[in-house]
Amino acid sequence: MEVAVERPNWAPGDIDLERPSVARVYDYWLGGAHNFAADRAVGQRALEVMPELRDVILNHRAFLRRVVRHLLGAGVRQFLDLGSGIPTVGNVHEIAQGTDPAAKVVYVDVDPVAVAHSRSLLNGNGRVAVLQADVRDPAAVLGSPEVGGLLDFDEPIAVLMIALLHFVSDEEDPLGIIGGYRDRLAPGSHLAISHAGYEADEETGSYRAVRSVYDRDVTPMTYRNEAEFTRLFDGFDLVEPGVVRLPVWRPESPDDLNGSRTPFPAFGALGRKA
Repeated sequence: MEVAVERPNWAPGDIDLERPSVARVYDYWLGGAHNFAADRAVGQRALEVMPELRDVILNHRAFLRRVVRHLLGAGVRQFLDLGSGIPTVGNVHEIAQGTDPAAKVVYVDVDPVAVAHSRSLLNGNGRVAVLQADVRDPAAVLGSPEVGGLLDFDEPIAVLMIALLHFVSDEEDPLGIIGGYRDRLAPGSHLAISHAGYEADEETGSYRAVRSVYDRDVTPMTYRNEAEFTRLFDGFDLVEPGVVRLPVWRPESPDDLNGSRTPFPAFGALGRKA
C-alpha cells in the first residue's frame, strides 16, 4: 500500500515532497529542519560514501563568512547572494548588518522552500530582498524589481556564488553567466566563488561515489580543477591569496583550518573588478 507523505505546514503547496533539491539536501547537512524525507535519504547516502562531506559543506559556509567580513573591511556594503539556499545561522545579512545596519543584501534562489523561508525570516527588514529566480539568467535577475529596487549599480556590489557553479555544466556556459553579472557591475565590485573540485590525480572512490549519488538523485555536478576554476574569474583581479583550497582562504582562527587536509575537494577565491 502506498503511504502518503505528509506535507509540513511550512512547505509551499506546489512542492514535490518526493523530489530532492540541492537547497534542502544542503539544509540537512547543515543540521537544518526544512528538508523532506527524500532530501534526508539522499544526504545520508552521500554521507555514507563520504563521511567527511559534512565538513566540506561547513567549509563552504565558513568561506562565505570570511569573504563577507573581508568585503566589509574593504568598504563594500551591497551583496547579491546567488543560489543562497535555505536560511541558516550566519547568513550574509546577519554578518553584513552586524557591522553596518545600512548594508543591503538580495538573496536569489530557484527553490521555493528556500525563498519562502528567507522571506519569512526577513519580513520587516527593508534593506534585504528575496527573489525566486534561476541565477543562470542574469538578465532576469538583474532586471527584477527586487534587485533593481534595492541595489545601486553605480556603487560596488559583491556577487556571491557559494557552492553554486558546480551545478552549472560547461554546456550551460558558466563564463557567459558570470559575464552577464560582471558587465553590469561598477569598478570596485567583487565576485566570490566556492566550488567543488580537485585535480584529476586527486580523485578518490568516495568523490566518485558522491558525484554518482548527486547525478542520479538530485542534479548533475561538474567538478572543476584549479585551472578551470581560475578561468571563472575572467575580468576580475584575484584578491590575495588568489585561488586556494577553501580552508586556507584567509583563515581567522584554527577552527577555520578544520578540513585543511591535502587535497581538500573544493576551491575558493575572491576577485575584484578594476
